[in-house]
Amino acid sequence: MISRDPTLERLATASQLLLQPFGLTEADLGQTLAQIATHRVDDADLYFQYTRSEGWSLEEGIVKTGSFSIDQGVGVRAVVGEKTAFAYSDDISASSLADAASTVRTIGQANQNKRIQLARRRVAASRVLYPELDPITTLDSAAKVALLEKVEQRARAKDPRIVQVMAGLASEYDVVLIARLDGTLAADVRPLVRLSVTVIAEQNGRREVGSFGGGGRFGLAYFDDALTTHYVDEAVTAALTNLESRPAPAGEMTVVLGPGWPGVLLHEAVGHGLEGDFNRKGSSAFSGRIGQRVAAKGVTVLDDGTIADRRGSLNVDDEGHPTQRNVLIEDGILKGYIQDAMNARLMKVKPTGNGRRESYAHIPMPRMTNTYMLGGDKDPREIVASIKKGLYATNFGGGQVDITSGKFVFSASEAFWVENGQIQYPVKGATIVGSGPESLKKITMIGNDMALDSGVGTCGKEGQSVPVGVGQPTLRIEGLTVGGTA
Repeated sequence: MISRDPTLERLATASQLLLQPFGLTEADLGQTLAQIATHRVDDADLYFQYTRSEGWSLEEGIVKTGSFSIDQGVGVRAVVGEKTAFAYSDDISASSLADAASTVRTIGQANQNKRIQLARRRVAASRVLYPELDPITTLDSAAKVALLEKVEQRARAKDPRIVQVMAGLASEYDVVLIARLDGTLAADVRPLVRLSVTVIAEQNGRREVGSFGGGGRFGLAYFDDALTTHYVDEAVTAALTNLESRPAPAGEMTVVLGPGWPGVLLHEAVGHGLEGDFNRKGSSAFSGRIGQRVAAKGVTVLDDGTIADRRGSLNVDDEGHPTQRNVLIEDGILKGYIQDAMNARLMKVKPTGNGRRESYAHIPMPRMTNTYMLGGDKDPREIVASIKKGLYATNFGGGQVDITSGKFVFSASEAFWVENGQIQYPVKGATIVGSGPESLKKITMIGNDMALDSGVGTCGKEGQSVPVGVGQPTLRIEGLTVGGTA
């Protein structure tokens, strides 16, 4: 029996798409890196990428948009100290590689011509977290439209107050090939799909919105009847709940966060502050605090790029390092930061598999994958029942954070006012304001219901967007400021 090596299979797929059609070989990549290294550099890499994307959207029972695109290119990078020279091209050819190599090597010491021995080829270790498939081909066009139509029909049938439904389906087939100066060769084949539904409910002239969706790294068959019904139910329930909402009270109060997607607050308020570049530069509220208590006992935060099929997971990161399960905070103690290759080298630690970039036209930087807090021992019903007066937030919209101070602002898209342990009514317009480092210390109850989000997260940093995952259990946090309209 012949066993197949998934790592070598991915390399073969990447070579067939990104090298062979352009008359390139692995030897050409080595020569390009050697050309860069004729001037002094600490690191260099080539990042080839082929991306095929498709999107469908349906509104008012009609397919409003359908899109299809193919993008491919190569990014060439050289690093000296903390300086980076970068060039990219959508022309994959020997001449464009030579031009890019000539451009980026100028960051090294000029007039330092030297002979370079090519590094021996070393295939990077990698994981097998998702299938090597093109999700766009897993359903034909008619079936994709039928899927969206079914979502719309289900939403309208749920309640007569649903007056508008918008559904979207996105699929992406992404193939990357990475060659590094040290001889490392890595490849990945990354499927990604997402289904979203947004509904508008109307009652007595008042309109409210509800949304839900999900996805991950698999084919479109994932969206079966049971799952699409769940998405519709969640979106409709959110819209109808908001129809009954009242203005949110304001002030400093106890806030309980629900499980799953509310972990986006953790992602923004804490996760970005644990990225290596901010900590190397001393601009994070967590800088220089390894080994210190930064959160309440029981708080353990992970960044884990190794969870099968998850939106934020990768077999290898965008620098060719295998992803890892990184413990960032353990029982309240800061254990480590998220690292790419450059910041790890400068901080004299190992990369953590978190070097990520939006595309071949962008440089990598330390980025989160799936960031979440582990569960505790409390029943979530007990946590809500413990609130004397406060807010129970079960869903969030947008938010932002100041990395240096750790201060965050978040809008709750679904929240409830609680008094004496009883949910009183849904509220609208609640904004949660606080400090990430301080809020970690104010966690007093941790639920046993840790959940990851449904697969919808996209993280922005310095103009680059990458898919991510978040998660947490139900949490009780003391003394957060709630901005309301009541």
